[in-house]
Amino acid sequence: MNYPLTLAQVLEHAHRIHGDKCVRTLLPNSDVHSYTYTALYERVKRLANAITALGVQRGDRVATYAANTYQHLELYYAVPCIGAVLHPLNVRLSTVQLAEIVREAEDKLIFVDGVFAEQFAGLQNRIGSKKIIYFNVPTQTDSLCYDASYEHLLCEVEAAYTWDIQDENWAMGLCYTSGTQGEPRGVLYTHRSMFLHTLAVNQADVFGLTEMDIVLPVVPMFHAMAWGLPYACMFAGADMVLPGPKPTCLADLIAENGVTVAAGVPTVWAAAYSELRKRRREISSFRRLIVGGEAMPPTLIEAYEKDLGVEVCHAWGMTEMSPTGTFSKLRSAHQKLSDVEKWRVKAKQGRPVPGVELRLTSGTPTDFTELPWDGETVGEVQVRSPWTASCYYKREPTMEHWTGDGWLCTGDLATIDADGYMQIVDRAKALIRSGGESISSIALETVLLRHPQVLEAAVIGVPDEKWGERPIAVVVLTPVGAVSNRTDDDLSEALKQQLAAEFPKFWIPDRFVFVDEIPKTSVGKSDKRALLAEFASQNLLEEKEMFVSNEW
Repeated sequence: MNYPLTLAQVLEHAHRIHGDKCVRTLLPNSDVHSYTYTALYERVKRLANAITALGVQRGDRVATYAANTYQHLELYYAVPCIGAVLHPLNVRLSTVQLAEIVREAEDKLIFVDGVFAEQFAGLQNRIGSKKIIYFNVPTQTDSLCYDASYEHLLCEVEAAYTWDIQDENWAMGLCYTSGTQGEPRGVLYTHRSMFLHTLAVNQADVFGLTEMDIVLPVVPMFHAMAWGLPYACMFAGADMVLPGPKPTCLADLIAENGVTVAAGVPTVWAAAYSELRKRRREISSFRRLIVGGEAMPPTLIEAYEKDLGVEVCHAWGMTEMSPTGTFSKLRSAHQKLSDVEKWRVKAKQGRPVPGVELRLTSGTPTDFTELPWDGETVGEVQVRSPWTASCYYKREPTMEHWTGDGWLCTGDLATIDADGYMQIVDRAKALIRSGGESISSIALETVLLRHPQVLEAAVIGVPDEKWGERPIAVVVLTPVGAVSNRTDDDLSEALKQQLAAEFPKFWIPDRFVFVDEIPKTSVGKSDKRALLAEFASQNLLEEKEMFVSNEW
């Protein structure tokens, strides 16, 4: 039978087959909200009516500015299932960046989580007249400017709604990512692409979720659709535990809710490890950890598997890929290996999930050579799948990002071994990955060069024990700047202030190094490899000294 693959089918299946399963949310006051899939289903239908009554039509973008909560989960279903497009805004981006994103997306409504009311106010001043709906409204509402409260909307409408998605290629979601040039780029997902992505990640050798699982998505719901977990969990019938904006203790959530599977960036799990280890008997249900966003150190993989008995599974992907592309689990042939050798395999980004094709190339998107999978040859990773984007939102596909035969150029440099395990070794893109978030070195350099005393600037990402990578800015001053009376500390502070006006705090470089000259490549570009060679080892040495002195 040929009929559209839509997210309404995911919702209907969860309601009819898994209606008694639960969604629990840690609220801002530390209480826990809990309800069943059936109750969620009824509220989603009311929400669909409410959004329609506000004038939203097929194809309109509806933004969210929210954490991982049950209301956000309801929006994940209600918005796409009426034919509109869900647009989760990354609350970690600056107001300047978000204002530009909202302008391009032309969002018709914005649903705002009250815990972010203060920071949203700065964005609201920049985006002009938009309909704003608040949930988890804070006690003090005098300074809030909004059109309605979430719960009030749901009370005013009927609970009956008939889904009518006529074409599986209708857009269902819009997420933004930093491009190779640093500016935000939108990626549209369709009902078909997300439905197929959901089927793929629920394979036994990928997320492998079942009705018996209780899943904790620590990865934010504004980050590449939370890796597809809101759909994968409900399709499988797994219970969900949503941590809200800032869970005080992940160990509490895991122990009190019997969590079996959790997902998030390595930084989160590095910070949580000590507490989890202290309470390893209380978290005996915890069996699998899905990590992505950046590589998890082998020593941390070993610690989780050896000390806590938690299987660590690396995932790799991109916003352009919906986002999952590869997943790292051991094969039967690996069972004979020593533990150390197994952890070495697990540290790789893994094999393509069913439906994803990879190839290694050298050259350009128009003239390239495909390279062998021998575990040694390094090339750029190109990818295609039914859930990989074919262009950016409101942009025509370019040869910079897509090849002539339709493969996505990821910008990642990697090796792939004969068994299909990929290992990222470098990035062709000028992006720094800090705590699972992308920082554009080019965007930072552009703003630094606006300062009258800066002649040249190069931003690099150096290894960091806590965050994976952190940015350092290497700066050459103008002749006037070089002879000024300002100290390096004064100049560093001035440059920090300039960057802080346009970028979030975590983007700001940890250090500003003032040099007479930045090394150049043969074509006159800043040689960032040379800078990395000079500063990366220096940064690690400083961290090691701090580690020893503070007895961490």
